Amino acid sequence: MKNEKLEQFEKSIKSKKVAIIGLGVSNIPLIDYFQKLGAYVTIFDNRKEEELDEDIIKKIQEYNFKYIGGENNLKELKGFDIIFRSPSCLPTRPELVAEKERGAIITSEIEMLMKLAPCKIIGVTGTEGKTTTSSMIYAIIKEAGYTCYLGGNIGNPIFTNLSDVNENDIIVLEMSSFQLMDMEVSPNISLVTNIYPDHLNVHKDMDEYVDSKKNIFLHQNVDDLVVLNYDNEITRTFEKDAKGNVTFFSSKEKLQNGYIYDKDSGNIVFCKNGVQTNIIHKSEIKLRGIHNYENICAALAVTASLVDTETQVKAIKEFRGVEHRLEFVREIDGVKYYNDSIGTSPASTIAGLNAFDENIILLAGGSDKGLDYTEIGKKIAEKVGTLILCGPTSKIIEDAVNEALKNKNTTSIDNDDLQKLDLSLNDNAGRDEESQLNINLNKKQIKIIHVDNMQEAVLKAKENAKSGDIVLLSPASASFDLYKNFAERGKVFKEFVNKI
Repeated sequence: MKNEKLEQFEKSIKSKKVAIIGLGVSNIPLIDYFQKLGAYVTIFDNRKEEELDEDIIKKIQEYNFKYIGGENNLKELKGFDIIFRSPSCLPTRPELVAEKERGAIITSEIEMLMKLAPCKIIGVTGTEGKTTTSSMIYAIIKEAGYTCYLGGNIGNPIFTNLSDVNENDIIVLEMSSFQLMDMEVSPNISLVTNIYPDHLNVHKDMDEYVDSKKNIFLHQNVDDLVVLNYDNEITRTFEKDAKGNVTFFSSKEKLQNGYIYDKDSGNIVFCKNGVQTNIIHKSEIKLRGIHNYENICAALAVTASLVDTETQVKAIKEFRGVEHRLEFVREIDGVKYYNDSIGTSPASTIAGLNAFDENIILLAGGSDKGLDYTEIGKKIAEKVGTLILCGPTSKIIEDAVNEALKNKNTTSIDNDDLQKLDLSLNDNAGRDEESQLNINLNKKQIKIIHVDNMQEAVLKAKENAKSGDIVLLSPASASFDLYKNFAERGKVFKEFVNKI
């Protein structure tokens, strides 16, 4: 069956002035696509042309496209019919605002995909859990026999291959706040896993961040579905703004309707009018941690109208998780090493820490996104035996831990121990290259070690680990101080662990 909307769009592009902003993964395929459609294309990127990959430079020259690079490239963004922005180029940029007011269409690869796709679309957003849950939903849909596409922040760009997509197929999209900011269309089935402060170094404020996330369901129809986290204060309030059906999931409440993880029994349960039906027990699941059981609840809710329960359970039992997300790396002398490099915020690292009951040696620290580390300080004081820090947020994390320990010990240890604690805090211990701060927390020693790089962090972890311990890389910070992204950071961690 022909996709008439797509055909109409492609015909309308011929001889139009098209701007492509940013040559990231999602926008690179647009180069060939718009050349075939006969558009007049100008490419904008922060890099100079000679800094691009050689094959991209050849295409730009072969197609006779105009390229404008450098830090101030958008100053020449004038007079275009349609502008495809990258997620990193926010629609609030003055140059984009001016072009929109002039009459240009401001859009993106993912928005045009949603407007022109002939099939059902599932969209997933949230601060934490997006990639794991999107991948799990994709696995469930594939297990049921659908032709399914995984895109957005993960998978491959889909828009330029829309002619291959049929009406009975399903598209699963992981979507960031940057992609959703100016979105004028919503998926048929939407999921918001949770919302915590994040990207506040880019967004104007928390309200802008939250409002961006809402776009994943604000444009739905009455027959559409949005799945929300009941336990999250922000997402719970989204119900009042939903136009379609709402399903909640929870690990803290016994919902009358929805999906819950029952901590008492260890079962994931479907609730309807107060009647509970057990679906799967945690012992049958390869993933660890309550946050992953919440992800499973969400994936079950999203796919319930498309896939039978037996098929859902089969896919969940086989699902092994996603690289860099509580990824088991290796066991050495009874010590298990886990790569959770996706832990780029305090909230995500808290979720990682909650996945384990064993003593944890935590590797943390990185570049600062302007986030509050108070809560993770408390969680580290509760769960971690040794804390190994590296990067600009090291002092922030250490101070948060010290404050948590000080407050906790004020009421939980005797006066002699409290005096020792105050002396250790005032002695500026733990701040030189390899300083160690030992603090008694209900007879538990917390050691803080500062290092300069990942290799040193892994070696220090091995030195301090005992059989039965967990070594966890979950930095609670972005990676940009040393690495181009969290994936590179996680791979470097795994390389050094595998060299031990």
